[in-house]
Amino acid sequence: MNPLESNSDSSLGAAAQESTVKSIKSTTQETGEEMKRAAQHLIERYFYQLVQGCGNVECTNEHCASNCKQAKISSNEAAVKAIELVKMKAKLCDSCPTKQRKKYKLASTASSAASVAPDQPDKPQEQSTTKDKQASEKVAAKVSFVTEEIITEKINILKESKSASPLVRLIGSVFSDWQALNRSFLKRKPLTKEEKSALSEDKDKDTDECDAASCSYSRQSSELDEPSELDLDALKRVYTALQSCEQPNIINALQNAIDSLASTFEMEARWNYDLKDKPEMLNFILIIMENPMLQSPEFLDLSLPRFCKAVASLPLAAQANLVNKYSKFSPENLKTKLDTLQQLVTYKAITGTFRNIQQMHVNDDSAITNATKFMRIIYYASILGGTLDVSSYKATPDEETDWRDMLGAVGPENKDRKVPVRDELEKALGIDVLTSTKPLIPFSEFYNEPLNEQLEVDHDFTHFKNHDPDKFSFLNFPFILLPATKNQGLFYDNRIRMFNERRMTVLHSLVQGDQFNPYLKLKVRRDHVVDDALVRLELIAMDNPGDLKKQLFVEFQGEQGVDEGGVSKEFFQLVIQEIFNPDIGMFVENEENKTYWFNTMSFESDRQFTLIGVVLGLAIYNNIILNVQFPMTLYRKLLGKRATFNDMLECKPVLYNSMKSLLEYEGNVEEDFMQTFSVGMSDVFGGSKRQKLKEDGDKIPLTNDNRQEFVDLYADFILNRSVSKQFQAFKRGFDMVTDESPLKIWFRPEEVELLVCGNKYFDFESLEGSTEYDGGYSNTTPVIKYFWEVVNAFSDEQKKQLLMFTTGSDRVPVGGLAKLRLIIAKNGPDSNRLPTAHTCFNVLLLPEYATREKLKDRLVKAITHAKGFGML
Repeated sequence: MNPLESNSDSSLGAAAQESTVKSIKSTTQETGEEMKRAAQHLIERYFYQLVQGCGNVECTNEHCASNCKQAKISSNEAAVKAIELVKMKAKLCDSCPTKQRKKYKLASTASSAASVAPDQPDKPQEQSTTKDKQASEKVAAKVSFVTEEIITEKINILKESKSASPLVRLIGSVFSDWQALNRSFLKRKPLTKEEKSALSEDKDKDTDECDAASCSYSRQSSELDEPSELDLDALKRVYTALQSCEQPNIINALQNAIDSLASTFEMEARWNYDLKDKPEMLNFILIIMENPMLQSPEFLDLSLPRFCKAVASLPLAAQANLVNKYSKFSPENLKTKLDTLQQLVTYKAITGTFRNIQQMHVNDDSAITNATKFMRIIYYASILGGTLDVSSYKATPDEETDWRDMLGAVGPENKDRKVPVRDELEKALGIDVLTSTKPLIPFSEFYNEPLNEQLEVDHDFTHFKNHDPDKFSFLNFPFILLPATKNQGLFYDNRIRMFNERRMTVLHSLVQGDQFNPYLKLKVRRDHVVDDALVRLELIAMDNPGDLKKQLFVEFQGEQGVDEGGVSKEFFQLVIQEIFNPDIGMFVENEENKTYWFNTMSFESDRQFTLIGVVLGLAIYNNIILNVQFPMTLYRKLLGKRATFNDMLECKPVLYNSMKSLLEYEGNVEEDFMQTFSVGMSDVFGGSKRQKLKEDGDKIPLTNDNRQEFVDLYADFILNRSVSKQFQAFKRGFDMVTDESPLKIWFRPEEVELLVCGNKYFDFESLEGSTEYDGGYSNTTPVIKYFWEVVNAFSDEQKKQLLMFTTGSDRVPVGGLAKLRLIIAKNGPDSNRLPTAHTCFNVLLLPEYATREKLKDRLVKAITHAKGFGML
C-alpha cells in the first residue's frame, strides 16, 4: 500500500471528523442564538404587559398595566422590571388577539441587561422613515389565527396570480406563533347576520395583504379564548391543499415557522404554568403533528427534532394533558403520529452524527432521545384510549401481602432493599400498563429495531443505574426496546447484583471471620433432585435470603461436571419435570391447552409452593430458560394484576365458554337455570360441597339483571380466591429473588413469559447462519454440509433433543436461535466416536465423519441417549 495514499486517507478522515465537529459546534451556536431570541421575545412580552396591559379590565395580575391597582411606570422602569420578571418566572397574561403593540425603544435585551434607555413618553418616535412605518403597519396587521377558508383563499390567489407571497407570509406569521396556532382551525359556531355584514365591510375597507376574513374573525377574541375543539378534518384538508401546491417556498416557510415556534415555546414551557391547567393551550402540537410532510427528509433533518425537543420540555402535568388529548384520536390517526416519530428515530439511528464521532453513543443524539420522550406520550395515549380492565388494576390487599410480613421460616428483612420506581407520567395519569387489554396501537409497533441495533446496552445500563438527570437511558423508556435488548439489560443488572453479594461475602468473611462462600451452591443427587434442592434452598432462605441473589453453582453428586452454566440448565430442567409430575399433585394440567394451574386440593405445604417460586425466580435471575407451561394469567398475577373473567379463556376455556353463553342467553335466566349465587365443587376426599360466591349467596337467585355479577364473582373465585393460599406462597418465593429487579417495570406479562419459556419458533435457518466453526471447519466443509442437511430434516422433537444436547436446554432464547452462538469444532478425523458437547459454552465437538449416513447415525444416538456429565 502506498504510504502517501494512507496519509491522504488519514488526513481526509481527520478533515471529515473536524468538519463534523464544526457542524455540531455550529448547531450549538445556532441553538444559543435561538435561546437568546426567545429570551428577548419573553422580555418584550413582559415589557408590553407592564406598559400596555393585556386588555382585560378585570385582570388581577400584579405585574400587568390592566390591573387597576397597578401604578403606571415609565418605559425605563418597565424595561428593568421586565428582566427581573423573566428571572422570577412571573405570571404572563394571555394578550388580547386584537391588541396592537406600540413602538417603544427598548434598550435592554436578553444578552445585556445593564444599560437602559432614557425615559420615553408612551408614543411612537417622531422621526421615522417610510420603511419603518410600513414595517409597523405589517406588525399591526399580523394575523392572530387562521382558518381553512383563509388558507384556501390564499391558495386561490396563488393559482390565479402565480404569486405565493401572501400564502408564505401568512404561514410564517401564524405557524411560527404557538398562541396563534392554538386559536386556529377550531370548530366555531356559524356567523350571525351581523357578523357576516361586518365581514363584508371589512373586505371592502381592507387594503393590506392580510386576509379580511382573518381581521374580522380576530374581533371574536372572547369566543376564541374559550376552550374549543380542534377541527382535524379541516386541518387535514389544509395540509393536503398545501402539499398539492408543490411550491418549495411553501415547504421552506413551514420549516422556518416550526423552527421559530419550537425555539420560542421551549422557553415558554419552562415558566408558563397555564400549560398545566389549560389543555387547549396544547392544540398547536396537534396541528403541527398533523402535517404529513413531517416524514420527508427536509423536516427530519432539523425542524421535527427541534419540535420534539420543545414538546419534551413540557412539564409533567402538561404531558398528561397531551396524553388525554391524543387518547381521543382514532387508532389510524394516532398510528400516523407514531410512524412519524419512528421515522425520525430510524433516520437518525442510521445517519446520526454519533456514528462518526468517537466516544459518542446513540444516547447522546438529542433528536433520538427527544423523539423517544414524545413517543412515550403516544404510548400512554394508546393505552388510555384503548380497552382498560380497571377491575384488575391491582390485587386486593389480602392478596398483596409482602413476603417480609410472612417470613416465618425465611429469615430477616433486607433493609437495604431498593424497589424500582414506576414511570412518573404513568403515575400522573393514574393508569397501569397491566390494565391494558387492547391498546389503540399494538405494543409491538413501538419497538424500533434500528435503534436496538445501535444501542450499547452496557453503556445505557450505566446511565440507568446512575439516575443522572443529564444522562438519557432508553431503559427508562422500555416500550421502544425489543425483549432481547431488555433481557440483556436484565442480565447486567443480575450480574452486578451477584458481584455485590460476592463482595459483601468477602467483606464479612474478613471482618467477622465467617466462612467464605461467594456462590449459591447446590449439591444434589440426580435421583432426588427436587428433595435435595428444596431442602437446601429452604435452609438458605431461613438463614439469609440475600444468599439467593448470589450466582448459582450446581453440582450433581458422583459426577465430574463443573458448572459453567450447562449443569445449572440441566438442573432446572430436571426440577421442572418433577414439579409438574401428576404424582406430586402441586399443579393440574388443562388437557385442552396443555397448561398447568394450581391444584386447589394439593396436600403440599405453603413452603413447597414458596420454594417453587424461588426456583422460577432463580431461573430468571441466572438467565436460564425453562420448559414450563403456565397460562399468561399467572404472569399477570405475578406482576400484580388481579385475574378477571377474561382470563378464564386461558385457564379454564370450557368454563369460560359456558359463562359466556350464560351472558348471551336471551331467555329467562331465573326460570330456565334455577341457579343461585353458590356453586358446587369437590373436596379433597372426592365429595361435593357448595361454595357461596357472596354472603347469603345460596338465597340469591341468578337473574338476567345480576348474571354479570355472578360471572365476575365466579371467575374471581376460580382464579383468585380458591388458589389464594398456593399462589401467594408461590409469589412470595418469586419475589424473594426478583423484588429488587427492574423486571416488573421493563417487561409486560407476555414478555415475562418469553423471558421464562423462550421463543416457541425453532428457526434453524437463523441458527445455521449464526453458527461459528473451529478446528479447521467452515461452512463449506463436507461434514458441515452433511450436518445441516441432517438437522434441517429432523422433527421438532429431535431438534429439541439436539438443543438439549449442545446447550443444556431445549428452549429457544429470547431473540431467536440467532442469539444462541453455537460453535461446531473439529474433534479428530473420521471415527466411530459419538459427538460430544460443552453445554456451558454451546460447543459441539464433531468428528469429521466420511459419509452423511454415518453422521446421522452417530448424531441421533448421541442426542437420544445423552444423560449426565463427565470430564473430557
